[in-house]
Amino acid sequence: MRRGCMSLGEVKCDICKRNIPYPERYLVVDEEGGVEVEKGEAVHYCIECALQKNYARYKEEKGERILTFFSEPNIASE
Repeated sequence: MRRGCMSLGEVKCDICKRNIPYPERYLVVDEEGGVEVEKGEAVHYCIECALQKNYARYKEEKGERILTFFSEPNIASE
């Protein structure tokens, strides 16, 4: 499960080991063996590492570029 959070300055990215300063956003993902699962070990990702792993993306909405941690819905499978 993915949870988008705002750092209070005490969070470190588990991938690049960078401190995530206040008020930067970060992502917490439950993973097992590097794969996202419903319940697993909580792994903290800074924005850059989340983008590299495709857990985050930028999209255009109402003329603005916004960061989202939600995956794009697969319309073809519905």
